Amino acid sequence: MKKHSAPLVAALAAALAVGAALPAAAATTEAHTSASAAAAATPATLRLMPLGDSITWGYASPSGNGYRGYLYNDLAGEGHSLDFVGSLRNGTMSDPDNEGHSGWRIDQIAGIADSVLATYQPNVVTLEIGTNDLNGNYQVSTATDRLKSLIDQITRDVPNATVLVGTLIVSTSGTEEASRPGFNAKLPGIVQGEQAAGKHVSLVDMSALTTADLADSLHPNDNGYRKMADAFNSAVQAADAAGWITSPGGGGGGTSGQVRSGVAGKCLDVNGGNSANGTPADIWTCNGSAGQTWAAKSDGTLRALGKCLDATARGTANGTKIELWDCNGGTNQQWQAYNGGYRNPASGRCLDDPNVSTTDGTQLILWDCNGGTNQQWTALPVS
Repeated sequence: MKKHSAPLVAALAAALAVGAALPAAAATTEAHTSASAAAAATPATLRLMPLGDSITWGYASPSGNGYRGYLYNDLAGEGHSLDFVGSLRNGTMSDPDNEGHSGWRIDQIAGIADSVLATYQPNVVTLEIGTNDLNGNYQVSTATDRLKSLIDQITRDVPNATVLVGTLIVSTSGTEEASRPGFNAKLPGIVQGEQAAGKHVSLVDMSALTTADLADSLHPNDNGYRKMADAFNSAVQAADAAGWITSPGGGGGGTSGQVRSGVAGKCLDVNGGNSANGTPADIWTCNGSAGQTWAAKSDGTLRALGKCLDATARGTANGTKIELWDCNGGTNQQWQAYNGGYRNPASGRCLDDPNVSTTDGTQLILWDCNGGTNQQWTALPVS
């Protein structure tokens, strides 16, 4: 991914901040008007994933909409074509999809991130997470390290997505408040590092909320949720004005989907939708799940659930089993469209369904290319 040009960074900084440099930028209520004025002439199409804990879910909001309802209405009113996405639904709003998991910590969100990002392919993620780590006194000293890892995970899974990282809101919990200022103080440095690596990540300052904006010790009332929506909306407008937001698509602007076998009704599949290293790549009845959502990347890899299709142990022999593994640039993770299927150039052998099996769960292998139906795979356009 290319690093941002100086004009792009300057534009985003100007739109996001009032008297502040971008890495410590506050997408604040006060910035809302100027950011909206700087927005792109044609507002971007948004596939937005609200990601986080019960604050994202909308807990303590009478409608259940939380900040999501206000944000959706603002974005629609500003001319964005938009779709909120996620595996959960809550609230009375017309599009209540979200990934707000009540009570969850950062590590728990990381555990489902690969799957939901592969399934929904957002081009914007609003991230508000960490309250439960601090309130539960869960490994507080490394909480921001976990957050950075989660941001890296998101930007790996959807490389061109814009990630808007909210600071933790004020609380009246003595346990959470003891650690919240220190947690928030580390976020600008994390965001600055992500931007230096060429990633579309910005910090959204939630300090406009006060204890008067709380419904209980941890959750906003609707006035607080309104302020959160203002902050996220300002950040969306600033990112749009800076040209960060690309059209929704596989892998953040590419193409993804099922890879169908020449064996009728079967698809290239990650067994059980499990993203763990070593999970078998198999054939399975086509079902549209995240474990059957693949992206063919320009580096020659085939990716699902944030990982790569891999010939086990860099094997090249007939019968080498195919699995899922962390993308590492190895030649055993290279796949070329060839004679109606996929060939691994290091071995010269093809992705093969052994013995033309029709049994769900049959692990795929490398085999001499022969053009058989068990080596036929619908090739995806490269992104």
